[in-house]
Amino acid sequence: MLAAPDGCCTTTLSSPLEPETALTLAASFKALADPVRLRLLSLIAAAGGQEVCVCELTPAFDLSQPTISHHLKVLREAGLLTSERRGTWVYYRVIPQALQRLSDVLIPAGLSATTA
Repeated sequence: MLAAPDGCCTTTLSSPLEPETALTLAASFKALADPVRLRLLSLIAAAGGQEVCVCELTPAFDLSQPTISHHLKVLREAGLLTSERRGTWVYYRVIPQALQRLSDVLIPAGLSATTA
């Protein structure tokens, strides 16, 4: 734990992030900072580990299919989704380990997701 100046609280992180890890995580958080991308990720995650076709996602938004595909590409490049093309359609699935890494940074050391 880091020492805190008098009158200041201490950090609850068990160890600080390495610079390279911080860069990687920042890219993922940046991708999620857009409401459309955050919602897309939540729709895919709600499939319970199953893949979701872009054709199933597009109707949930008042956006064109190319715009939805762009947002999905950003999420994939951030390492949050995996995809597989089948004919003209692309199917997406959440990468659980990527979400776990983001969660690990957000939950203070010593707490679990259920007690946080």
